Amino acid sequence: MLRLFADGSTVVLQGLHRLWPPLIEFADQLAADLGHPTQVNAYVTPPSSRGFSPHYDVHDVFVLQVAGEKHWTIHEPVLPDPLRTQPWTDRSAAVAAAAEREPVIDAVLRPGDALYLPRGYLHSAVALGQTSAHLTIGVHPVTRWAAAESALDLVRVLAAEDRELRRSLPLGLDLSDPASVRDEVRAAVAALGDWLERVDPDEVADRLRSRTWAQVRPEPVAPLAQATAAAALTPDSVLRLRRRLRVALREAPGDGDRVVLLGGRRRHEFPAATRPALAALLAAGELKVADLTGLDPEDRLTLARRLVTESIALVADASSPGRGGVDGVPVTAPEPGPTGPGAPAPDAGGDDGERADALGTGS
Repeated sequence: MLRLFADGSTVVLQGLHRLWPPLIEFADQLAADLGHPTQVNAYVTPPSSRGFSPHYDVHDVFVLQVAGEKHWTIHEPVLPDPLRTQPWTDRSAAVAAAAEREPVIDAVLRPGDALYLPRGYLHSAVALGQTSAHLTIGVHPVTRWAAAESALDLVRVLAAEDRELRRSLPLGLDLSDPASVRDEVRAAVAALGDWLERVDPDEVADRLRSRTWAQVRPEPVAPLAQATAAAALTPDSVLRLRRRLRVALREAPGDGDRVVLLGGRRRHEFPAATRPALAALLAAGELKVADLTGLDPEDRLTLARRLVTESIALVADASSPGRGGVDGVPVTAPEPGPTGPGAPAPDAGGDDGERADALGTGS
């Protein structure tokens, strides 16, 4: 790595929003304020070296210069507001041509300076007379396209119940001749349009929420330490919501005897009588078991144990990664994220520059 750095390659430190407590807290609070997932990377470029060739990102970026100086050149987009499935490498010729034009920003960043790069804007940077280090705060936008994908996902589920859409096409069809299936295709498209009209926006919003929340990795837990603490809970034990676990309390469908706690991409059902206690914990973030309102002492302990065993809350004074885990090794209880085209991935790294194969990816 030192040889590559000496030869001009940029060192990329990815995923600092999951590693360093000050940036963990900063990225988490920023994501909560913006309503969009965030990530933090760092880039260290040797003196008089270019980080990466001109390119664009598919997420918004705030550049925070930490050390040294870097000369940034910014050009207009070749594709405004690109999606994650539309990387700059698919338009490399257009990007190279656009980078030859007059820049919209040509500036040097010094320690303490910041630069905002909306997704799609072309950028490249060169370190000046000394080693340069900067942070990139990536904001992965939740887009209307993501809402459209969530709606289409729901239509796939609903429309599969339509017997006409499940019907076989006529015998003797010739798929090599578009005209032979044109009427069938038109009928299918019209039926899908009808189903889209019937979609409940609230159901689409819930799918979009689940998809977005699943991108945020909650705080790691030490499962054995927490299991031990759950078994030893007392009214004076303090419960703390698991950091970075996105949560919301909803009424469960039915006759009102259940409530649903949405956590990440998971759903947890509880008796309706627990609603005041759950609402109190969500509002405070940290609460004694004895302060779980609306329940008798035994039910408070039962609820507290379940919250801990299902990794919704932690026992505040129990061991956590870095101070416990299994034989001193932190163990994470992961929240799996969505996969497939169009699924944003804040933990997937940063930019995709030409020299990314050397030491990572980034600006």
